This record gives sequence, C-alpha cells and structure tokens, in this order.
Amino acid sequence: MADKAISLDGIKAFWHSQVHDPAKWDHNVKLLRAVGIFAGSIVLMRQYGDMMGNKVLVSQRGQRISTPMASPRLVPFVFLLLIVGCSARALYPLPSRRNDRNKQPLQTFRAYNIAHRGSNGEIPEETTAAYLRAIEEGADFIETDILASKDGVLICFHDVVLDQTTDVTNHKEFAIRKRTYEVQGINITGFFPVDFTLKELKTLRVNQRYAFRDQQYNGKFSIITFEEFITIALDAPRVVGIYPEIKNPVFINQRVKWPGGKKFEDVFVDTLKKHGYEGTYLSKQWMKQPAFIQSFAPTSLTYVSKLTNLPKIFLIDDTTMPTQDTNQSYWEITSDKYLDYIREYVVGIGPWKDTIIPASNNYMQTPTDLVARAHARNLQVHPYTFRNEYSFLHFNFSQDPYNEYSFWINEVGVDGLFTDFTGSLHHYQQWTSPLSVGEEDAYSLLEKIVAMITKFRHP
Repeated sequence: MADKAISLDGIKAFWHSQVHDPAKWDHNVKLLRAVGIFAGSIVLMRQYGDMMGNKVLVSQRGQRISTPMASPRLVPFVFLLLIVGCSARALYPLPSRRNDRNKQPLQTFRAYNIAHRGSNGEIPEETTAAYLRAIEEGADFIETDILASKDGVLICFHDVVLDQTTDVTNHKEFAIRKRTYEVQGINITGFFPVDFTLKELKTLRVNQRYAFRDQQYNGKFSIITFEEFITIALDAPRVVGIYPEIKNPVFINQRVKWPGGKKFEDVFVDTLKKHGYEGTYLSKQWMKQPAFIQSFAPTSLTYVSKLTNLPKIFLIDDTTMPTQDTNQSYWEITSDKYLDYIREYVVGIGPWKDTIIPASNNYMQTPTDLVARAHARNLQVHPYTFRNEYSFLHFNFSQDPYNEYSFWINEVGVDGLFTDFTGSLHHYQQWTSPLSVGEEDAYSLLEKIVAMITKFRHP
C-alpha cells in the first residue's frame, strides 16, 4: 500500500504543478481532467475490486484462487467518471466568487490586457454587456470611469455629460435639466449625471460612441453602478481585475455632497473595501481580487494613498492638457523630479500613447524617453488607447493592429495596454506567447501521466 500512496500523492503534486501555471491553464486543465480521471478510475477499479469484488475460484487441484472482479456497483461510478473526464468538466460547481480557489489566476507574465470601458469596440461602452464580452474575450482587467449621481451613487460613465453616448435628448421629461457648468476651466453645456438621481439615470439607454462601429446594440443597455461593475468582475469564471478611474474629482466634489462630510474619493475607496479589494501590488490578497486605481488628478491619488494600499496609476493626458486639480503642465509632470515624487504614491503611469511617441501626418516620430525613465524608477507603463480602426492606426503599422501591438509590447516594452478591442489583443498575445501550450506540450503531459500510472504496483 505504500507504493500506492506515493503514486497518488505524486499525481496530486504533478496536477498542482501543471495547472498552477496560468499560461498552461486552458490546455492542461482539460487534459488533466480527461486523462487524470480516466487513470484515476483504473486505480479505483483495482482498489475497489480488492476490497469488494474478489471472486473465489477452486482449481482442479483444490486450491483457492482469488480473481479480482469489479463490483456491479462500481461500474456506473467508473462510467460516470469517464464521461465527466472526457468532457473536461469538474464534478464540483463552476468557479465563482464563492469558490475563489478554483478560479484560473490572473496572468502576470506578459503585458496586461486592459479592457478600456469594456469591449467597447463591439458593444456600447461601460455597459454590462461590454464588460461580459471583454471577460469572454480574455481581458486581464476591465476598466471603468467612476462618476456620481445627484443622490451620491457611484456610476460607470466616461463623459461629464450624458449627451453623446445616451438617449437623454429623447426624454422630454428631462429637457429642463440642461445646464452649463465649468469643468477644468472650460464651460460645458449639456445634461450632467450629477443632476440626475440613479433612478432617473437607469431610465436612459447607452449608445455606441462612434458612428463607424456596430450600431445594433444602441438603446439596449442601461448605465450601471460601480457596485454592479464590481459584481461582474467577481462573478467571472476566472480571476479578472478591475481598473476604476476617479473621474473629474474636483467637479464631482463641487456638485455632489455625501453625509458626514465625505469626499468622492472616500466613497470610492469605501466601495472597494466593502467588496474586499485591498492589498499591495502582487500580494496574496491582491492576486485574489486584483485592482488598479487610476486618475488624472494627482491630489486624488495622494489622498487615496492614505486610505488604501491598492496600487495606483497616474494618468497623463496630451501635452496641451494641464492636470485636472493642480493645473500642472505635461512637461512638469513627466520631469525626472516629478516622477521621483509621484513614485512614492503610484506603481505606474498611464500616458496617452502619442505622448510617448509623437505623430505627424499619421506617422510616428522619434520616441521620447518617458518609458525608459519610468522603468528606471520601477514604474509600470500602461498607455492608452489601442483601437483597430483605420482612423486610429498610424501608417507605420500598415493598418494592422497586430503590428501595433507587436511594436508596443516587444520594442517599446510597455507593461499593459488599454484597448477597445480586447479580443484582438488577447489573440495576438496567445499566438505569439512563448509560453503558449502547443500540441507537443500536450503530448508530453500525457506521457508523464501515463508513466506515473504505470508505476502503480498491485501488492
């Protein structure tokens, strides 16, 4: 029996060593379930037969002979195991946030695939459907912009006004809500979410931002709350991180008030803590529920640093845009002195990609040294935004988004990419990753399992 115990422990150890590698998860889980359960059923048949199914025979010389024979009760059980194994599905419930230990872990060996407002190249941005599609397509993180309603509920919405991506102008009952407010020194006129309660916002429907994208989903999905967004990530069948932005914090704090004198940033962090988001970058707790906090407002980032140890990303706008809260220029916030300062509060920066490599007449020019200087300070670089369409691709890439991904990942060396087309980035990374599992690896794994089973010896 000692040999049996060693073999079974070896199988367990081998299983753990193989499926714990995120790069090999999809192939190895299916293969190990199918082959492992099949092999396990053979072992069970032998052991169970020893205990319950030994048939006693008498030879011509009168000697008693024991012949292993499986019990009739064992046959349907083994048959069930074979069916389950060959279908590559487990007997336990599908992974969910209530069973995190069975979820495929977040990959950390290659640049992060950040679903910019969900898979919004296909489905209207920041909707449940857009985020579900992004998860289905392989996003590592789903990204969102957080604003607030009139009654203080945090919502997922990008623009400071509702006009461009909702049907608010079709709602005659809201016609009198049109306002003009100053936002970042500019007067903007439109329908502002801060003038609508959550109940009112839920009556609106979201539309595709760009006319050249698929319009069939216009008017089908509603605005979602921050908590609904979090639930989407937690209910995913694998570990999916969240990447929320503290959006327009100066304006929100001017227009929305919370009980007890709380600020927008306080409510933002309270929501994350309520749902278990905490921990420094790559810590055990963070790996269970990964999250990056992002903002264009440096004072918001320094403020929330006192409230949570979650990693933060400092977003950097175009060279012509000052910071939202401190009115600092692009050149100041990308200086060595400022990077030395902000690195005490953030783990990375998120620049617009055309500030890393300027473009002229749709051709990229000489790259800046921003990525090199950030990496020298151990800061990650997550540029935005990567889009598949002709109008967003520089001529250098021959209108091929895969060429663009290859350039930024392999030559520039960025650590994550905000993309409107999560599936495209995922496919590129799967096809080009040196750690992708091929047919040769699958057969090698099979041979190891077979070799392990053949070591089993009947006592």
